[in-house]
Amino acid sequence: MVMQKIIDIHTHGIGGYDTRTTVEDHILKIAEINGSYGISEIIPTIYPATIKVMRENMMMVKKAMELQKTEDRSQKAESRIIGVHLEGPFLNPSKCGALNAITFIDPTEDNLKELIEGFEDMVKIITIAPEINGATKLIKKITDTGIIASMGHSEATYAEAEAGFHAGAKGITHIFNAMRGFHHRELGIAGFGLLNQDIYIEVIADPYHLHQKTLELIFKTKNPDRIIIVSDSVKEATPFTKSLGVTDAHGKLLGGCMTTAESSKRLIEIGFDENIIMKCISGNPERYLNIVMGDE
Repeated sequence: MVMQKIIDIHTHGIGGYDTRTTVEDHILKIAEINGSYGISEIIPTIYPATIKVMRENMMMVKKAMELQKTEDRSQKAESRIIGVHLEGPFLNPSKCGALNAITFIDPTEDNLKELIEGFEDMVKIITIAPEINGATKLIKKITDTGIIASMGHSEATYAEAEAGFHAGAKGITHIFNAMRGFHHRELGIAGFGLLNQDIYIEVIADPYHLHQKTLELIFKTKNPDRIIIVSDSVKEATPFTKSLGVTDAHGKLLGGCMTTAESSKRLIEIGFDENIIMKCISGNPERYLNIVMGDE
């Protein structure tokens, strides 16, 4: 596999560390472990929680970013931290997945301001469910602030997803996972993500989140310039989880078990086009991060 800059825009953690922390060194450990797998840049993803807790978590990422700029860390083989992705808290409780639905709140401008004030320069992506009352208005506000609005953890119909897109949403978070299922009479948000050739879609490409034939459907249907492979990795992700996936006691998936470098290598090994896959972990996420305010 030709070496390129690899970017993961959705990782909660790895190797026993995650973003639910008040210790900045834990964020640096995530960067170190990802770096050891060849990941060039990461966007640590914050779990939904109370605004107070999410801000504490963001502060740790901010401190880790500042520490990475110091001379004693500049030569370390670690992923560069380039911002944060807030997965919530403006999500639909009926599609919470492994997230804590109790922490979801209404998508209001006041809540957004309280959440991101002082962190506007480092918040790169906010995942929001477009069908919730007030969400389309907030998607426009998020976009106007210079942050990417990505639709996810959602029960949205095709029309509701399309409305979110027209309000300014530029992406869909881990397509098919934690969202309305595809139905022949109602394609839903997943169908919108496949058929709209402008919106970007995140794809978790480990062996557990999407059936191989679903991956084939995605790559045969979707504009390949708009596919972004993400890890959605969690702290439980280790070399020992790759044969089982990361699940709770009831078998529910808790998150990804592979880095983007590993999952992309897997796709190439099972026959997916190497040039397309490499774009999905390099050029595509880089372009995605530059599209707000029309800079693409």
